[in-house]
Amino acid sequence: MAGHSSLAAEPSADQRSFAAEVAREGGPSEASVLATLAEAKVQQSILDAIARPAEATKPWKDYRPIFVTDKRIDDGIAFYRGNRALLERIGSEYGVPPEIIVAIIGVETGYGRIAGKYRVLDALSTLAFNYPPRAKFFRGELKQLFLLKDKQLAYPIDELKGSYAGAMGWGQFMPTSIEKWAKDEDGDGRIDLWNSLPDITASVANYFAEHEWQKGEPVTVRAQPASDARPIEPANSEPVHPLQQMEAWGYAPIERVGAQTPSTLLKLDGENGPEYWLTFKNFYVITRYNKSPMYAMAVWQLAQAIAAGVATPAP
Repeated sequence: MAGHSSLAAEPSADQRSFAAEVAREGGPSEASVLATLAEAKVQQSILDAIARPAEATKPWKDYRPIFVTDKRIDDGIAFYRGNRALLERIGSEYGVPPEIIVAIIGVETGYGRIAGKYRVLDALSTLAFNYPPRAKFFRGELKQLFLLKDKQLAYPIDELKGSYAGAMGWGQFMPTSIEKWAKDEDGDGRIDLWNSLPDITASVANYFAEHEWQKGEPVTVRAQPASDARPIEPANSEPVHPLQQMEAWGYAPIERVGAQTPSTLLKLDGENGPEYWLTFKNFYVITRYNKSPMYAMAVWQLAQAIAAGVATPAP
């Protein structure tokens, strides 16, 4: 396939079925949806990008240096200081630490510098109709894109730009995330995740609040495993064991945390050997943004470095 081509001169049965589904659920008419799809371009570069191995396949010792860099820390400190009043108001309003909001934006788009170059319509259409392994997921996201109301999108569908997977704005929200969690914080009657810092930061904060971020509670602490620690291979980052159970199994936290705090174990391949971490509900909440535990750890460590920098008087 060349660089890109129209989805089809004549809509396929699959596209007609999709358009009818959108119309049935209260979206634009079937004819309107088909007309919009006819303008979408199949992008081979999108198919190539989604087929590439993700950073999450790297060990932590190689993953961390991609996201937790001196530049990203310094830029995060500058971003925080430059928008302190807004960030601290949003943090207080939603119960989410400002440095977490900043770190998400930093990891996702380098504080808005790399928010994506693809037309979202092209990305979602390409993947919905030309990438069988995840067609169901992307078809759902494409449908939600058509179902979003005018007030939920600041720009016409065919002008939206995002990642190769269709994620939008500084916080990289998919259409279903916009529908469920994005906020019109500046009160102008639309949600602008590209050019309104109040909307951007409040949407990220609301995502965390709605996924039950626990204000003031721990995220993760290092553990010192005993020589006879029981091997544990958790299926995911959901905290399912009281901390005292983890201690009984040989994983003692190096900082004090309540004995009944739900926790689980994360083992990472660090630069100096294995790292053992006890992770809690707030760590799990970060993985609701991206399921990779290494992503969550990168966000947390970047946030910690930003908070430390902000607390240090500027030279």
